[in-house]
Amino acid sequence: MSNHKLFEQLFIRTQKILPQHQLSRLVGKVAASEQPLLKTAVIYAFKQKYGIDLSIAEAEEIGQYPSFNAFFTRALKEGQRPIDTNAQHIVSPADGAVSQLGKIVQGDIFQAKGQSFTAEQLIADPQLAKPFEHGEFITVYLSPKDYHRVHMPFAGRLTETLYVPGELYSVNQVTAENIPSLFARNERMVCLFDTELGRMAVVLVGAMIVAGIETVATGKVKPSGRVELQQHDMQLAKGDELGRFYLGSTAIVLFEKDKVQWDKALAATDSVQMGKMIGRTV
Repeated sequence: MSNHKLFEQLFIRTQKILPQHQLSRLVGKVAASEQPLLKTAVIYAFKQKYGIDLSIAEAEEIGQYPSFNAFFTRALKEGQRPIDTNAQHIVSPADGAVSQLGKIVQGDIFQAKGQSFTAEQLIADPQLAKPFEHGEFITVYLSPKDYHRVHMPFAGRLTETLYVPGELYSVNQVTAENIPSLFARNERMVCLFDTELGRMAVVLVGAMIVAGIETVATGKVKPSGRVELQQHDMQLAKGDELGRFYLGSTAIVLFEKDKVQWDKALAATDSVQMGKMIGRTV
């Protein structure tokens, strides 16, 4: 067995034995701290490690951020992420990289080589998942260096949010290839919409050391250990902010069958930027 394969197996086994939620809560406390020395040191180290460009942020100086959470969910200067205004275009919900995209085949959503999960598993409600059984999906991974707010890929009326408790595996290529139904196992917030194209879902998926998920409708999620469904009536335009990650993971967008076509030039691992066209209506 190669050293690379041994490393992957060790990484996966470590994921399974780590106290995922306790570790994430601990990281959350550090990320929320407003103690000047601590928050400045953490922000500085993170900025250096990942090469964060603060020149495009509203607040360009480390000292302007009251906590690491505020730094991580930083707003960008106006005009940095212009929204494609073509009414027939679907835009990326976030900065990041395409993990996978394509058709939902008999309810199955492709995760990685040898791995998939169902729309019903992801949404955790058979009736709410039913419109997407033969639809389209795109999975966008947000890396630590990315802008960590999630925006609307298409205009719609938010009708339900569904908090789904779960595990907190790291999200990357190794875990995607080795953890069955990864995105349908991790903690997540499902946001469901009525649109001109029918139903749309945007699912914010948590991960290891993700200190929280927030949406404009629910505020910051307080993990409860049980599925929580809320009804809403909130109209959001394409490009409007939908939510944010406190340390981040993945956003998955679902549409119904024969409603959208992804950009033919777009493939797995391609970089995407919030507000840029990733598909079009059919």
